[in-house]
Amino acid sequence: MSDMRGFEKRLTLSEKFSRLGDRLKKPEWRKFGGTMLAGKVIGVGAVLLIMACVTGLLFSHVYAADPDLKGNDIVNPINTAWTLIAAFLVFGMQVGFTMLEAGFCRSRETVNVLVECVVDTCLCGILFYAVGFAFMFSHGNGFVGYHWFFLQNAPATYETTGVAFLAVWIFQFAFADTCSTITSGAMIGRTGFVGDLLYSICVTGFIYPVIGHWAWGPDGWLANMGSDGHFWPGLGMSFHDFAGSTVVHTIGGFIALAGSIVLGPRLGRTFKRDGGTPMLPHDLTIAVSGGLILWFGWYGFNPGSTLSAMDFVGIGRVATNTTLAACAAGLTSIIYGYIMTKKWDAGYTTNGFLAGLVAITCPCYWVTPTGAIILGGIAGVLVILGVDLLEYLRIDDPIGAVPVHGFCGIWGTISLGLFASGQFGATGPLAPDNSAPLKGLFYGGGTQVLIAQIIGSAVITAATFAVAMVVMLAVNATGTLRLPAEAELYGMDLHEHGISAYPEYVITALGSPKGLAGHQQPVGSPVKAAAPAHGD
Repeated sequence: MSDMRGFEKRLTLSEKFSRLGDRLKKPEWRKFGGTMLAGKVIGVGAVLLIMACVTGLLFSHVYAADPDLKGNDIVNPINTAWTLIAAFLVFGMQVGFTMLEAGFCRSRETVNVLVECVVDTCLCGILFYAVGFAFMFSHGNGFVGYHWFFLQNAPATYETTGVAFLAVWIFQFAFADTCSTITSGAMIGRTGFVGDLLYSICVTGFIYPVIGHWAWGPDGWLANMGSDGHFWPGLGMSFHDFAGSTVVHTIGGFIALAGSIVLGPRLGRTFKRDGGTPMLPHDLTIAVSGGLILWFGWYGFNPGSTLSAMDFVGIGRVATNTTLAACAAGLTSIIYGYIMTKKWDAGYTTNGFLAGLVAITCPCYWVTPTGAIILGGIAGVLVILGVDLLEYLRIDDPIGAVPVHGFCGIWGTISLGLFASGQFGATGPLAPDNSAPLKGLFYGGGTQVLIAQIIGSAVITAATFAVAMVVMLAVNATGTLRLPAEAELYGMDLHEHGISAYPEYVITALGSPKGLAGHQQPVGSPVKAAAPAHGD
């Protein structure tokens, strides 16, 4: 056979191509050729990969020429991604706030709520970029920061977190936006849009960041209280607020209280002690759904405040405590509400679980699940007592912003001094640091933590309320804070925005603003009488 092969005629180049064409027409040859080609590609790729790895490991680095990196210049990608995800969740709470406020208000002021929430968010972003973040989170003195205005000259990462600087900015912007939205909730139904813009500039640009710096700034005087060279070194304990029961919620709640007092009640609002009843919400479906969206967003609010996905146990504990506090508060509020009214009230249980979420926001890192249930359950009752107190004082708060965020923010902050379990210290970029755990009164820790919490809560609450009263009175003096009576009767949505939220609905005479009579009905669409709608 070998001799015969030697005498075989050699094929020319054209004959070889012709033979290749004939073989490619046959399925078995195409399959064989594809297998051979794939094998060659894989082999070449493996060789190139090995070459790249060897080169990269052994020959690419010229160690003498490496830059001199500082620890704060190294971005931790996992923690940065975690912080961004949490920021997006917190920002999503704006949908919940908008729905909650729109549902609890009257139908004729719904568009105002929608526009105000959107514009407040836009305004907050620009202000927090320009001055807010600098005042709150940059180095300065114990009362205010004064670097990084307009986000200039910022480092690669924020402090020692390892999180990219701008990721921290967007996370904290979402918190600032939350505070601003809390404020507006108690003032809906009678606040002029220009007045809303004026006080919002003060809230987001100055009140929230400056007072917040005291507790969350790198050199804030409350954050450093109890240490050498700072306020009351003998106390040996600083003020703690993990995710903002005081810094976000109490500040927002007491600005809202100041606004409600200066504004006065909505026209037609008659309080119980005067023989009246509250103006009921016009759409509980939207309100309760908005509350649940807020609950979902809180999983960015609280666990995200670790700024560390590497604190695996910590973020799980915070998320669990957040859940259990909300559950307990929702149950205690609806039960206590039933005891009072003999009705299972949707508004009570919605504001109840929100109260539990607000209360757990401060101590969520340092308490056990059992502690979270207890302090959340107390918040569920406290919020109803707060609503009754405002009703007695003739303060009109349509959505319960002051009791939920203001009163329960105070309770949550103080509860840390009672329920801190003594097991947990501080979160960290790579792992938790439990070398100096917080221990509250009920766990044998004495009153040290409790005193620090009372001082911080009292100072921030009083300062916020005092400054907010000055701001609200000043804006009111411009004539822009409170709508004129005729404009309020005409209807906020029509007067301020030129449209009703429900132009296709038939609104009863009891609920319709007077301005609605001036709007022409389309030809062939007669107005029919409708059953009274709650809160219209």
